[in-house]
Amino acid sequence: MRFSSFTYLVGQGLHNLRANRLMTFASMGVLTVCMLLIGCAYLLGVNIDAMVEYIGDQNETIVYMREDATEDQIAAADAAIRSTEHVVGVTYVSPQEVLSIYDGMLEDYIDLEAAFSSDNPFLPNYRVVMDSPDNIPAVSTQLEQIDGVDKVRAPIELSSTFMSLQQAITYACYAVVAVLAIVSIVVINNTIKITVFNRRKEIGIMKLVGATNGFIRFPFFVEGVTSGLIAAAISSGVVCGAYYALTVWYAENPSNLSQLLGGQLVPLIDVWYYLVGGFVLLGFVLCGIGTATSIRKHLNV
Repeated sequence: MRFSSFTYLVGQGLHNLRANRLMTFASMGVLTVCMLLIGCAYLLGVNIDAMVEYIGDQNETIVYMREDATEDQIAAADAAIRSTEHVVGVTYVSPQEVLSIYDGMLEDYIDLEAAFSSDNPFLPNYRVVMDSPDNIPAVSTQLEQIDGVDKVRAPIELSSTFMSLQQAITYACYAVVAVLAIVSIVVINNTIKITVFNRRKEIGIMKLVGATNGFIRFPFFVEGVTSGLIAAAISSGVVCGAYYALTVWYAENPSNLSQLLGGQLVPLIDVWYYLVGGFVLLGFVLCGIGTATSIRKHLNV
């Protein structure tokens, strides 16, 4: 195709946007609404997934040392625990520190430090954090084999529950996105078919004067791609702008719930390219290719 023909067809496609602005606005409006719903469902799924993962990662595995463990054994165990694969955090808690913690929790009822000043029943222990709840069972088994370790208390059942909950929520949100995408395809395809049907006489005349199928399709393709990209731009601006405002408000208005869930939403900088890229792809595929393929039966003149 010559450059002059290309620019002419592009100009025709843009002209068609203005000439058929009613149907163009209708298709753009429907696509924009569908994109907004898909974007909201995606952001909801991402944040719920991150919150469930954060809560699951807060579970600590406690490694109790034997009461008769020597300082050398404790030092060796410390090095062994810290060098264990998948361990990302280790905190040593002495018997006196454990006693102080429980004394503070029960200070309204009893003075534990005074009661156990001469006979501290608590064992020295390590609070161990792992990189993923998936690794808790295997790492716990390794920690039990370290010399001087009395027992390991790991939240294996709780971590399994969190992982199951995370997967269920993730699949549910992705299913919502998939359903909305299918609805978008059906609605936009029908809207495009109506647009093409209203211009079937124009297509027939172009075919009768000798225009090739590609020559006829291209302006419709330009028209569809342009309207799809405009809808993607509008959706990206609305969703990203609203989500950014929500993250700022959420960070500036902390609550007990927000602290429990990690203190913040997933930052916009981590997800904006997925949103914009998805919107652009959706607009291009649905409107561009949908328009070009919808005129197929009207080319048989």
